[in-house]
Amino acid sequence: MAAAVKSNGGTGSRTSSKVPAAAKPLAEEPAEIASNISYHAQYSPHFSPFKFEPEQAFYATAESVRDRLIQQWNETYQHFDKVDPKQTYYLSMEYLQGRALTNAIGNLNIQNAYADALNKLGHDLEEIVEQEKDAALGNGGLGRLASCFLDSMATLNLPAWGYGLRYRYGLFKQRITEEGQEEIAEDWLEKFSPWEIVRHDVVFPVQFFGHVKVNPDGSRKWVGGEVFQALAYDVPIPGYKTKNTISLRLWEAKATSADFNLFQFNDGQYESAAQLHSRAQQICAVLYPGDATENGKLLRLKQQFFLCSASLQDIIFRFKERKPGEGSRKWSDFPKKVAVQLNDTHPTLTIPELMRLLLDEEGLGWDEAWEVTTRTVAYTNHTVLPEALEKWSKSVMWKLLPRHMEIIEEIDKRFIAMVHATRSDLESKIESMRILDNNPQKPVVRMANLCVVSAHTVNGVAQLHSDILKSELFADYVSIWPTKFQNKTNGITPRRWLRFCSPELSNIITKWLKTDEWVHNLDLLGGLRKLADNEDFQDEWASAKMANKLRLAQYIERVAGVSIDPNSLFDIQVKRIHEYKRQLLNILGAIYRYKKLKEMSYEERKKTTPRTIMIGGKAFATYTNAKRIVKLVNDVGVVVNNDPEVNSYLKVVFVPNYNVSVAEMLIPGSELSQHISTAGMEASGTSNMKFALNGCLIIGTLDGANVEIREEVGEDNFFLFGATADKVPTVRKQRENGLFRPDNRFVEAMQFIRSGAFGSYDYNPLLESLEGNSGYGRGDYFLVGHDFPSYMDAQAKVDEAYKDRRRWLRMSILSTAGSGKFSSDRTIAQYAKEIWNIEECRVP
Repeated sequence: MAAAVKSNGGTGSRTSSKVPAAAKPLAEEPAEIASNISYHAQYSPHFSPFKFEPEQAFYATAESVRDRLIQQWNETYQHFDKVDPKQTYYLSMEYLQGRALTNAIGNLNIQNAYADALNKLGHDLEEIVEQEKDAALGNGGLGRLASCFLDSMATLNLPAWGYGLRYRYGLFKQRITEEGQEEIAEDWLEKFSPWEIVRHDVVFPVQFFGHVKVNPDGSRKWVGGEVFQALAYDVPIPGYKTKNTISLRLWEAKATSADFNLFQFNDGQYESAAQLHSRAQQICAVLYPGDATENGKLLRLKQQFFLCSASLQDIIFRFKERKPGEGSRKWSDFPKKVAVQLNDTHPTLTIPELMRLLLDEEGLGWDEAWEVTTRTVAYTNHTVLPEALEKWSKSVMWKLLPRHMEIIEEIDKRFIAMVHATRSDLESKIESMRILDNNPQKPVVRMANLCVVSAHTVNGVAQLHSDILKSELFADYVSIWPTKFQNKTNGITPRRWLRFCSPELSNIITKWLKTDEWVHNLDLLGGLRKLADNEDFQDEWASAKMANKLRLAQYIERVAGVSIDPNSLFDIQVKRIHEYKRQLLNILGAIYRYKKLKEMSYEERKKTTPRTIMIGGKAFATYTNAKRIVKLVNDVGVVVNNDPEVNSYLKVVFVPNYNVSVAEMLIPGSELSQHISTAGMEASGTSNMKFALNGCLIIGTLDGANVEIREEVGEDNFFLFGATADKVPTVRKQRENGLFRPDNRFVEAMQFIRSGAFGSYDYNPLLESLEGNSGYGRGDYFLVGHDFPSYMDAQAKVDEAYKDRRRWLRMSILSTAGSGKFSSDRTIAQYAKEIWNIEECRVP
């Protein structure tokens, strides 16, 4: 088969002889690219040879792009091998990559050539891009940040690797029914991923359970238990307009043929025969499996250790592998060649595993191994929420990882001895600072404490967050190691989050700045400030925003079945559903707005600002209150959107199955975005940066990166409300003492839900979480009631500002102009210089 033209009626395409099938892996001309795509359709076939419909065209196109990436990839790592620089290894349980095709051809600067090539084959690039499924390797901000960081590492030509797990089903796909959210398995690997390359020569054993054997010389060895194989899959990460292409290495757990019991199988004991194969598949089946049971806890811990052990064995293998005649490396050189960054506490087991490998496999003494480990590992903290600071049951740890528990106990013992010897003033704090919590009811290992004690650097991810870490969460450690703690304000890649997702706006920015250098030097956006009052520029800006709104409106009609007015204010909140992120505050505000609209006369309604409120995000499967919030948003939407009196002035839409590709549609089309977490609880946030970069105004609290965004875009261009972080504990205390007097509007919104206006579902448990003065699940811990009046006042200011078109456009332009600081290129350059001590290693 050579190629194809579009089919009539979708029954399969006729082949076309106009485009010959020829392998041209580095083609740049559209005709040659078309030949290479056609070649892959014919000679790398994954489907029967009689069709060339959009799905088949996508896979052939992706493989054509991958040809070029493989070439650059090989050149990159050959260059790293020759120069032998210090390299960074980024360990993360999540990578929320999104679709790779647009990003790859954009970074390679070949999107026009590929669009032309596909036209020659009877397809549109936009249609082909839609065929790609999002890689389901992450959940929210943590995974999206890791993906932005890899993009920036490649773009800045840094010698680096990402390490993660190759989840078969990822988190889950969200389906919305009358009952609310339903979780179904993700299908991103149902067929295959055209981007990954399996490395059959990169396999490491990973052990669980067993026991510790003491040798006659006193050395120790972990023996017995189960052993699985970690098999590497590599995904190429191209930099923007550079040859450098780095690797995201994902591990899959496998059992070997020797682990299959043929005798049992032939005896009819089919499950028993393949028991180890089944257990291997469980390890990488699902991201964050439920951990309510001991089995669930064991599986999560297995996942974390599997990532750490496989990655470290790979890193050590690479460190030891020298060319002939170069001699062996000294272990004291390891931190000069290797920087390991732990993305949150999930990869904490890197610390005891590196110690075990150095002590038991490489024969180092404790002091030398500890010196190597502490100079190699750095830790990024992403949360101040107590439930998110991981604590693992000691009994589960002893069962699964007996040697590691010995090592952790020794680290704990030596830390306590150090405090006793050098800081007698901290004696009373030792119990809270130590790694092991020996509470007889629930003895646990505190993973964050282990990270802080062992890492050479600990960083927060926004200035406010880092200040809270230093003054509250880790204050006692700061008094011991004042230079250990840093801030690295998060960032986002301007390629995916403006250049590629909003070409209309990007083209206008390039035209008026007279350069496209801003795509990798985002500070240049500051040049838009002097254009903010230029009416010609404002008009072009408005038409680009409208194009994005029209695209979004079509998408919403397709996925949610709701027709929305592109002339209304598009108000969007998309993020993981969590009580601290306060989607409940948003929907209560919408309910109050609906009630007031119902009470108005027709003439009064005509004077209001029409608004479309969109909320999206996944609630964790076992998080009952979060799922109730999803249900409430949908129930409110059904009533409001079908009310002919009001639905010209207000629509409420729950956007299903929020992921990166959905975000790439929502964010460019947004005009107002809600970042309304209880102050002091969101470490940073990165979607706030994406919205601001796209000329969207933020209504928000002084929390996380909101603080810095407001400073950069200007206080007049940010709708601020709510208690500040320093006031939150006092407000909670007053509430506990019965001193809270709810605003009438808040009471009205709650009563309206209880009246049954939105159906018969029992919302009392959700509403009761906002009531009472203390007690589990009560007392409004997240201050929805306290912040409601200032939230509604801020929303009134939004309505007023939107009526003045020129004022709103000026604010929108200044939002983009002030977003330069929030590039992940800036963040990664700071990590490279101030934490990893690595330098550019550009492929010539």
